[in-house]
Amino acid sequence: MGAMSLTHESTPAADGFRMPAEFEPHRGCWMLWPSRPDNWREGGQPAQRAFAAVAAAIARFEPVTVGATAAQYEFARALLDPRVRLVELSSDDAWMRDVGPTCVVNRRGEVRGVDWHFNAWGGLRGGLYFPWDQDELVARKVLEVEGLDRYRAPFVNEGGAIHTDGEGTLLVTEQCILNRNRNPQLTGARIEELLKAYTGTREVIWLGDGVFNDETDGHIDNIACFVAPAQVALLWTDNPRDPQYAASAAAYERLMDARDARGRRIKVHRMPMPGPLYMTRAEAAGVLTRAGAKPRHARERLAASYINFYVANGGVVAPLLDPRTDKAMLARLRRLFPGREVVGVAAREILLGGGNIHCITQQIPLGRPRAAGAAPAARSR
Repeated sequence: MGAMSLTHESTPAADGFRMPAEFEPHRGCWMLWPSRPDNWREGGQPAQRAFAAVAAAIARFEPVTVGATAAQYEFARALLDPRVRLVELSSDDAWMRDVGPTCVVNRRGEVRGVDWHFNAWGGLRGGLYFPWDQDELVARKVLEVEGLDRYRAPFVNEGGAIHTDGEGTLLVTEQCILNRNRNPQLTGARIEELLKAYTGTREVIWLGDGVFNDETDGHIDNIACFVAPAQVALLWTDNPRDPQYAASAAAYERLMDARDARGRRIKVHRMPMPGPLYMTRAEAAGVLTRAGAKPRHARERLAASYINFYVANGGVVAPLLDPRTDKAMLARLRRLFPGREVVGVAAREILLGGGNIHCITQQIPLGRPRAAGAAPAARSR
């Protein structure tokens, strides 16, 4: 059993905590089980098989926990690898990166979690579904299960909207973070202050737009991510007529002009873009159209990206999306992560729901578990 989870009224930065990089050691990984028939085709069954494959791939490298609703529990247990822990956990959909906790660590190795306010990527002004009240509780529940203390951030944000090098630098997009459907009452300067306070970072690198037609309003984890300190992987197309070209080219220029929190220039690794890929008529027909959820349409361009991978302990789990470019992507990732095994998982079914492997996962940093019988650290009131 984990220790009781307390809520701190201070901020991670004030308490000496920082958001670690994804490539730092993990205690484990959390996911949610997909079942919304108005987002996942055929009652979610194809997506469930894809989620189970992702969970099994990650479980080769680190412990995995999946949360499923009571109605889906037995279906999930039957499909999931026996190594995967399954817990009953209510949610509105399956995007653990965004509704789960963003964890922070301190020099003593203590781990805490940041619980962002969540409004389904835009609330009633462009959000993807309503209601989202169960999603709002997921981060707190995960922290309770893990026995980790909590910070409740006073603004709307998602885990997929931020990426860090673990050394004081945060990577974001203006399209998402400054979107008026998130925090219209806050200025950009105030949002940057809050991001630094709740991630323990000192420098924010602002890119412009994210991936074309990304329904999250341009999450950073679909267009760019840190693969090492001062090194960023960026989604790229050489086709100037492609709608993605302008956003990627602008991001490249900003990264080349940027300095990280330690004053270093950024080395940019261009990742090939799959596709372009589109939803088929059969795929769209399999999704239930229902009030309160974003409809799916045939020939709609999918926000396909190879940046949306998960870095595990000793491994990288990456989405296979296009046979024409999958091999080049895997080869590139193996060069970027020479000490890790790179595993590809067929992920089109996840993409059809609006995201990919990084979007459906959330890591818990390793930290240093408190020794048995050791006194707890001083608590904030």
